[in-house]
Amino acid sequence: MTIATDRAVSAHHAVPQAIEIRAFDGPVGAEVLGLDLSQPLAAEDFARIHRAHLDHHVLVFRDQRITPEEQIAFSRRFGPLQIHVLHQFQLSGHPEVLIVSNIVEDGKPIGLGDAGHFWHSDLSYKETPSLGSMLHAQELPSEGGDTLFANMHLAWDTLPAHLRTAVEGRSAEHTYLAKYAELQKRSPWRPNLSAEQIAQVKPVVHPVVRTHPETGRKALFISEHFTTRIIGLPEDESQQLLEELFAHSVRPEHLYTHKWAEHDMVFWDNRSLMHLAAGTPDHLRRKMYRTTIEGDVPF
Repeated sequence: MTIATDRAVSAHHAVPQAIEIRAFDGPVGAEVLGLDLSQPLAAEDFARIHRAHLDHHVLVFRDQRITPEEQIAFSRRFGPLQIHVLHQFQLSGHPEVLIVSNIVEDGKPIGLGDAGHFWHSDLSYKETPSLGSMLHAQELPSEGGDTLFANMHLAWDTLPAHLRTAVEGRSAEHTYLAKYAELQKRSPWRPNLSAEQIAQVKPVVHPVVRTHPETGRKALFISEHFTTRIIGLPEDESQQLLEELFAHSVRPEHLYTHKWAEHDMVFWDNRSLMHLAAGTPDHLRRKMYRTTIEGDVPF
């Protein structure tokens, strides 16, 4: 897969920045210090960030005082951007940005307030799921609002032999609508979908174990939110196997919990991870801007 360094504005003339990449003491993640994404990014700095993203799967860019345009431009260096099916929650003038927020103004939600309620990998329900997502903090609550990440390479590496045998070579169905009605019942954030929106999210089939296209590492590629069944198994066997895989994937030793700081931007690899929103108390405001980079067909 080629990374579109040529898209960068004046990357060749950009001055390298004094970047430090500091790995977290845990199963996944690193923070990037000394980087200002409002400035043009030199090619060698971009190459370091790209490498670190592959090595650590989650990068936390601290203190990014950037505009939506700058977030979009940086995201685009990794590939084309995907537009979320819930166009109701696009940032005005910037359809590439999904507003993730629990804020209600004039009786209407301004964003998707229950995004990440179940463990998932972004857009696994598309033919070409997401390479990665960037989430930029706009307004943070004084408590809650954490995001959890599960390392699906580790989940595969530590999978018991009988489960490996059960899933190797198998495929599973993913659908955006899997838990949509359930989410609609419990929250005000999920609008009724139009026929056109439903047509955009037809069920797809992907391998249960996918190979990362850039590193060659294997990872489990299923989630409690979007994966509905394992192809070719009776319904009860499929459900039992999926439940065992979900439970194993989110064991504490596979997880990193991100506690947000002002102006954090977090960039995660959807080919390597699942994530979950821990939730925000209803009376506290949270607003984030998400961009999503298109990946390729899982194999």
